[in-house]
Amino acid sequence: MKKTESHSYDLIVVGGGMSGLIAAIEAARQGVRTALVHSRAVLGGNASSEIRIHINSASDGARKPDLEETGILYELMLKNKAVNPLYNYNIWDVVLFEAAKNEPNLSLFLNTHMVDAFKEGNRITSIFCFQETTEKHIYMSAPLFVDATGNGTLGYFVDALFRTGSESKDEFNEPHAPSEANNERMGNTILFRAVDVGHPVKFTPPSFAKKLTEEDLRFRVHSSTHKMDFSQAEDPEDYKRTSATSSSCSDYGYWWLELMGQDEDIINDFETIRDELYAWLYGVWDHIKNGGDHGAENYELIWVGSMPGMRESRRLVGDYLLNENDIWEHRFFDDAVCYGGWSVDLHVSRGLEDLDKLPSKCWNFDGAYTIPYRCFYSKNIDNLFMAGRNISCSRLAMASTRIIATCAIGGQAVGMAAALASKYNCMPRDVLFHMDELQQALLKNDIFIPGVLNHDKNDKALLAHIDATSFINDDVPENVCDGISRHYEGKRHCWSAMPGETLTLSWNEPVSLSQLRFTFQSNFNYPIRITMAPKRQAQQRTGVPIELVKDFRIRLFDGENCVLDKTVTDNVLRLCIVDFEKTTCTRAEITPISTNGADVAELLEVRAY
Repeated sequence: MKKTESHSYDLIVVGGGMSGLIAAIEAARQGVRTALVHSRAVLGGNASSEIRIHINSASDGARKPDLEETGILYELMLKNKAVNPLYNYNIWDVVLFEAAKNEPNLSLFLNTHMVDAFKEGNRITSIFCFQETTEKHIYMSAPLFVDATGNGTLGYFVDALFRTGSESKDEFNEPHAPSEANNERMGNTILFRAVDVGHPVKFTPPSFAKKLTEEDLRFRVHSSTHKMDFSQAEDPEDYKRTSATSSSCSDYGYWWLELMGQDEDIINDFETIRDELYAWLYGVWDHIKNGGDHGAENYELIWVGSMPGMRESRRLVGDYLLNENDIWEHRFFDDAVCYGGWSVDLHVSRGLEDLDKLPSKCWNFDGAYTIPYRCFYSKNIDNLFMAGRNISCSRLAMASTRIIATCAIGGQAVGMAAALASKYNCMPRDVLFHMDELQQALLKNDIFIPGVLNHDKNDKALLAHIDATSFINDDVPENVCDGISRHYEGKRHCWSAMPGETLTLSWNEPVSLSQLRFTFQSNFNYPIRITMAPKRQAQQRTGVPIELVKDFRIRLFDGENCVLDKTVTDNVLRLCIVDFEKTTCTRAEITPISTNGADVAELLEVRAY
């Protein structure tokens, strides 16, 4: 007999990659009864231990550190740095799992495949899932849904509008668009890991491995002895960062181990692509080990991914299609909810089938662009949000927005928007009427939106007179309420002082407080991502950022009477939220006691609720 269950939620998120996970966590934290349905055994999608793509960001390899993504993504990465100093992906999996399980409003369904979806008119009513580990048939219903599948699968099941391939030059007049629309897509990549074990290691390739020569791989760096000659390539000036950034033999694998497949639909061809990628991967490793001197004699292959990571498939259509011009013009939309900064990074369409071409074109730009809320809900399915690489954009815009960290902060924006839709009993499109509330809620939860300042009417810190016992240089106390919670575009936004000095917020009339929120300096110049790449690991420091304030004291006063005295210890977070019983006061004093290693304490923002 079939085992069947039925569940009802306020919100159902399908897809547990970084964007879906973070959307679900944010919605749950806002009191929304949320289900997260994920087909795999571990969370994180392309960033999980199954695939191990590191979390690239708008900071563009630390070239634009002011643009580091924060919010829940940064919180998770900081927690990982505190417990996982050696970049162990299994521990990272546990960090993500723990984050989901710790949310009381979040129900997690792993190993659960969405098999079908149902709608009435233009609204999804329910989905049908199969959990293969328990053999359960599960029906789930909700008034709101999020498609975070990457492939736009939920949208596809309910006939949501979508696009694949490249738009023509005529549609948006994008600088790098083809003259005619085509069905080219970036391919899937499989990673591997090899390590130097200190003595010679033999490698015998499997029978299906391809036989490759140095000529075959001339445009793909694959060892410390191989040097690229970009002059041989077509349009060499278009390739500013390409395979030259790969590791040597390789501790990390090669992102250019990429195939699109032969089918008109890359999703249909997934299994064939994976099989072919195995043949290419083992062929590359056979060439490195047995095809000449590549400095790999002592290297052993210790891990090969079982799941390729997908870059591109369907893009669901929303009320606005972000395009490449928006990126180059650094568009700041009125309904901006997040931003991007990664290059327009377009991989060669046939991947390894185009060995006579360099594997990627990267068109770089300074600064950031914003992504409007209208890209995060479906144009024709009323109750469908989307988050991740399947948001509403042209292919060339997607070449930048597809980066995991950009997807993740978009996911948090969707989670918050879903909470507002639930609050106002409205559809995703109607949240546009609450845009200021949405933007302010995102800022409150450490999502930076370029051009949007904190003016939260509930933040009593904005009404306070701010002073301090001392400050360093121009890092004056008032900076903690200037509306920006990071150093940005060459301007510092913090109060800095030696530990032991005190910041004071005082009010002319008594205020009732039950929460203080502190944003501490963490130094974006040092990335904190999980990664196998030695180059990216070398950019980092062991443990949590030393600049983070570790211990601090909070005292609230009503007149001259101390009505609350609380000390927080062992903080490892950038956004530290301190809750307490509602207390009436006229003054709040915050005293950093120690940092995680730095000499100076920096406080970027204080909020009071």
